[in-house]
Amino acid sequence: MITAYRTHLLVALDLTAVMLSLGIALKLQYADPWNGMPTGIGLVYMLLTGLTGLICMMRLKLHRRIWQYAGISEAFAIIAAAVWTGIIPYIIVCLAYGIVLPKMILLHHMIGIVFMMAGPRLLWRAFCDKYSSRRQAGGYRTLIIGAGSCGTMIAKELLQNTMSRHVPVGFIDDDPYKRHLTVCGLFVFGGRDVIAHTVEAEKIDEIIIAMPSASKAQISAIINICKPTKAKLKIVPDLQEVIQGRNASGQVRDVSVEDLLGRDPIRTDLDGIANYVEGKTVLVTGAGGSIGSELCRQITLFNPDHLLLLGHGENSIYLIEMELRGLYPHLQLSTIIADVQDRKRLEDVFEQFQPQVVFHAAAHKHVPLMERNPSEAIKNNVFGTKNVAECADRYGAERFVLISTDKAVNPTSIMGTTKRIAEMFIQSLDKHSQTKFVAVRFGNVLGSRGSVIPRFKEQIAKGGPVTVTHPDMVRYFMTIPEAVQLVIQAGAFAKGGEVFILDMGKPVKIYDLAVDLIRLSGYEPHLDIDIQFSGIREGEKLYEELLTNEEGMSSTKHNRIFIGKPMQINRTELEFEIRKLEQVIGQPPAEIREILKHLVPTYRNVS
Repeated sequence: MITAYRTHLLVALDLTAVMLSLGIALKLQYADPWNGMPTGIGLVYMLLTGLTGLICMMRLKLHRRIWQYAGISEAFAIIAAAVWTGIIPYIIVCLAYGIVLPKMILLHHMIGIVFMMAGPRLLWRAFCDKYSSRRQAGGYRTLIIGAGSCGTMIAKELLQNTMSRHVPVGFIDDDPYKRHLTVCGLFVFGGRDVIAHTVEAEKIDEIIIAMPSASKAQISAIINICKPTKAKLKIVPDLQEVIQGRNASGQVRDVSVEDLLGRDPIRTDLDGIANYVEGKTVLVTGAGGSIGSELCRQITLFNPDHLLLLGHGENSIYLIEMELRGLYPHLQLSTIIADVQDRKRLEDVFEQFQPQVVFHAAAHKHVPLMERNPSEAIKNNVFGTKNVAECADRYGAERFVLISTDKAVNPTSIMGTTKRIAEMFIQSLDKHSQTKFVAVRFGNVLGSRGSVIPRFKEQIAKGGPVTVTHPDMVRYFMTIPEAVQLVIQAGAFAKGGEVFILDMGKPVKIYDLAVDLIRLSGYEPHLDIDIQFSGIREGEKLYEELLTNEEGMSSTKHNRIFIGKPMQINRTELEFEIRKLEQVIGQPPAEIREILKHLVPTYRNVS
């Protein structure tokens, strides 16, 4: 009902504008229009003008447009309506009556239509914008970084969205041609060098980084400039969403620690990966974990013939199964609830499915927990790996990729030592097997279950304090998708026996990570949220290494993947030591550590 009333009102106003503009055009041409033009011709001219105007308005759908959001296309629609409404009646009258009307009548008529139709619409939009700015008074003062297409979309939506509590104040843009000009009525204060000053001078509450086409390194640099300010940071990360014309402000999210890493997307050798995954039966152990589940997501992109999800926890396996079945309904998928410590169960799985590629991600990974439960670490990380690897060898798998850790290098923890033994075992097995056994070693992944980032976020949500073990502790970090993509890529380079090391970038101080997370959450460290030092936990060290002294390093075809030189490992001696390790399971930790020291001479117990 309201829409019909609005349409009828607009039609009436536009017809009035058309007829009135013709009357004014005639008045400007003739002192007395009715004496200057025969009455019959004048009435026909008026009638044709009204009819033509109505048809043009309907054809151009002028009454179905929301003029509060009008842009260039709406302006062109009004101009087109004015031109056709002026020209068609003018030509018909001239041809029908064999006369030549003054051309100034046509010009004045068209100009009058444009002004009389556009005028009320502009006034309505100005009223809406003014009302919107009054409504938003007292909202979050927002600075937009990037005055390009994405930034202007954000600004327009914030200005016009009646539900938004954000008040756009202006732009920051490094383009010198935009500085000190206005975009969408908002001032461009300058480049990134004036961010801190602008935030303070304009009392900015929130900064939106609207640069979805910028590189990760550029975004990281901008974030680092914004961090010292007290403004909360948000970002528009997805260029595709903006290109497809979706709601730009709806794509805005909080800046995350991943954005701070500044690591550009990985270059992937799609052909190399497809050659060893496509059309194959692929087994992922630990498929419900952070790394295992991401492995499953990314492997599906390379069209395996059959994907096997093996895990011990039924809930986590169920969740990844439901996710994959929803995204890839035609994927042949099998879920297997099994413990890698159960050799008989594993043999049944390998005999039934005959996997050709195995990604072994099942492991106990929490350093302090494994210090207190060393036997469980050995059973899962050493003997679990041994079981899966020997089954892969026995049943003719083509490749076996072990997910390892930088904590396996010169280990100071039970967890790291057991992972190093796992590496050594598959290297020894590779020398006598048709299967290509390799390990991929990397550091901490952001956001994995039980890792430091979720813990910090939980502590911040509770109001603090945030606990950091030591002010000088550093770790290597990468995102889960990044790590997994490189793991799959490394598998394509496998010749057998290698330990691949992923480029983790620069190490990050855990304390700095805590400070960044607090600031990104809109708080001030040590003022709003306190940071406390709890001391180094058992098995931990201040910094991690990626290579042993004996391994050295050589490059691969990928600039983010390196190879540690394969170790010369005597399999007979290793098997003998592993049997001794099996005998001390369940014994006091001191006895277990003594055997571990024989197996991994670089192991140093710091508990």
